[in-house]
Amino acid sequence: MDLYSVLGYLSGLYLIRPDMEPSTFIRTALLIHLLDGLLCRVIAIHSGRNRSLWTLGGLLFGIWALAPLFLLSEIDATRAARPKE
Repeated sequence: MDLYSVLGYLSGLYLIRPDMEPSTFIRTALLIHLLDGLLCRVIAIHSGRNRSLWTLGGLLFGIWALAPLFLLSEIDATRAARPKE
């Protein structure tokens, strides 16, 4: 499996249009991952999760990092503020 296929599956573009030119594909995949990272950050902030970790997850895994954020419930504010033992 080459880098083109890996990025294609992580971004979801390979599933939509596998015959895309590599230069167009790379630019589109980078833009999608950037937007997924920003969206993961916003959702993580509003749900009380670690924003840096989820931003990095969105940048690396794209749309696949958004699914857990949508499926996980919000962290209670008191539980998030409580010091870890």
